[in-house]
Formats: sequence, C-alpha cells, structure tokens
Amino acid sequence: MRGVARTLAVGALIFGATTATAQDKASTLADIRQQLGTLYNDVQGLRAELSTTGALTTGAVGNTPLDRLNAIESELTRLTGKTEELEFRINRITTDGTNRIGDLEFRLCEIEEGCDIGALGDTPSLGGVDSAAQVPAPAPATPDAPQLAIGESQDYQRAQEALASGDFRSAADLLAAFGTTYPGSTLTEDAALARGKALEGLGDTSNAARAYLEAFSGNPEGKAAPEALFRLGKALGDVGQNQDACVTLNEVAVRFPTSPFVADAANTRVALSCP
Repeated sequence: MRGVARTLAVGALIFGATTATAQDKASTLADIRQQLGTLYNDVQGLRAELSTTGALTTGAVGNTPLDRLNAIESELTRLTGKTEELEFRINRITTDGTNRIGDLEFRLCEIEEGCDIGALGDTPSLGGVDSAAQVPAPAPATPDAPQLAIGESQDYQRAQEALASGDFRSAADLLAAFGTTYPGSTLTEDAALARGKALEGLGDTSNAARAYLEAFSGNPEGKAAPEALFRLGKALGDVGQNQDACVTLNEVAVRFPTSPFVADAANTRVALSCP
C-alpha cells in the first residue's frame, strides 16, 4: 500500500511538472504572437506613411520666369528635406524591426526541441542591408560618362549632327522625340538646350525660350545651366520682355560667377540698356 502511494505521488509530481512546462510554453508563444502583432502594426503604419495623399500642387507660380524658377527650387528643397526625414525614419524602423525579429527567433529556438541557438547566425535585415548605418549612398552622377539606354547615344548624336549642319527643323523634331523616348535621361537638359537652339534657328523664339527654361529648371546646378540661363535671358529680350530679360541675365553672374557666359550675359544686358 505504501508503494502504491509513493508511485501516485511521483506520478503527480511528473504530471505537475509537465503541465507547468506546457503552460510556460503557451505563455511564451502568446507573448511572441503579441510582439509579432505589434511589429506588423508598425510595418503597416510605415506603409501608410509611404502612400500618397493625392494632395498635389498645380505647379510653380510666379509673375516672371525667374519667380517660377525660384518657386521650383524652393519646392525641390522642401521635398528633399522631407525625403531625408522619411529615409531616417525608415532606417530606424528597419533596424528596430530587425533586432526584434532576431530576438523572437532566439526565443522561439529556446522553446523548440533540438534547436541549436549557435546555428541561428545573424538575422537578415528588413531593408536588405546589414544596418541602417550601412545603407549605400546613390552613386554620384558622372556627366562625362552617362549610363545611356540602347540607341540613346545614337539618337542624340543624330540630332546634334542635324543641328550642326543647320537643319534646324530636323534637329528640333529629333530632340523633341528624344525627350519623349528617353524621359529621365542624363542628357535631358542637354537635349532641351539643343532644342532651344534649333527652335531659335527656325525663328521660333518663344518656344526656344521655353526650351531654355526647361533645360535650366531641370538641373539648376548642372553643366548646361549657365548657358541655358543666358540663352533664356537673351530670348526674353528678343521677344520684347526686357525687364525679365535683364533680371534673368543678371542672375548668370550671381549664380555662376566663373562661367564664360557671364561676359555674354553682360554684353547682352548692355545691348538691352539694362539698368
């Protein structure tokens, strides 16, 4: 009888230990599910922030071309700052999420039978990189060796040859087609500048001025910007917009003091009797 009692007591202890272990596992898994749910909500919140609100502006406003250029630059500065802020937040969430997933993997391995914690290794980053501090910066633009699409260089060269030969109509058409065929090309501003010259050769000064404005506003600090700004000012003078022309031509020296087009702009200001 005493042996039976001892056996029952040992069985009760084993049953109690097994039940406690099962309850601990259930509690731990519930905690992990809760943390995974929190992480999922964080990711959903980030996805919502990256969604567009539809609140687009209707374009730059201003009474003069220069006012509109300044408005464009101001908007670009604002958008750049907003992009950098979002990039910082995304990197922070990526790092935090990666660390939390690594912690969850470790805890799951602890409660699984036969799991080797030492074999887990590093947790792959949510962003595809080792850490937010190692996010690679975009490669700097190399104007002397742009990455061109197939046929892009040939099409641009064909248009330049037409312009050099004085076939302004063909050049204007080829350059307009270039802008449509290769949007976002590294030669976009150069093509717009060349198209302005072709239109000017055709006597279409108004549209030439628009092409020069496009070339400048596309990259106000690019290598085509000084010439585009000078030719824009000159074209404005040619169509009788002397006040705007004088202001625009003066900006050449202000923005690009070392450019050879500063002298051309100064001579044109003298010819327009600018104050």
